[in-house]
Amino acid sequence: MRDQHLSYTYLETPIGRLLLAGTGEELHFIGFPSGKGAFGPEPGWVRSDESFGEANAQLLAYFAGELQQFTFPTKLTGTAFQVQVWRALAGIPYGETTSYGALAEKLGRPGASRAVGAANGANPIPIVFPCHRVIGSNGSLTGFGGGIELKKTLLEHEKAVSGKGDCQPSLFRQAERQSSL
Repeated sequence: MRDQHLSYTYLETPIGRLLLAGTGEELHFIGFPSGKGAFGPEPGWVRSDESFGEANAQLLAYFAGELQQFTFPTKLTGTAFQVQVWRALAGIPYGETTSYGALAEKLGRPGASRAVGAANGANPIPIVFPCHRVIGSNGSLTGFGGGIELKKTLLEHEKAVSGKGDCQPSLFRQAERQSSL
């Protein structure tokens, strides 16, 4: 069970409605609109659409292709190993990927790729701590709280924005379709 005394709001994005929860401006959770990372407010949480102004602004700038690194306050709650993995995720360059094994090696635990995968799966603040940038050692897209299609969309978006890909990000195509209606 998550902390019972949090504020929450929803943010409309090109990938759907994200649930943001935390204390005032400090973000604790992002919930996806679907997939295993989807969840709703817990009992005792209070809706506060005025909260998370900086997080809202930075997430929208990310989706618009105008921001590559988040700077708003966050709070990571997990085991020491999980927090170490989540912090390491922030070091994966925008528009690039790494494997679970490579991340485990970077953390000084070369045999811990499965544990890194489990920590990724428990990431409470996806996108900000970009677990979508971690892929299988064979280049396959594996597990993601928002689903594999969303993981692919986020990776395409970042590669196109960073110039490291050869495609127009699907987030931009979606926005273009909406603006032409």
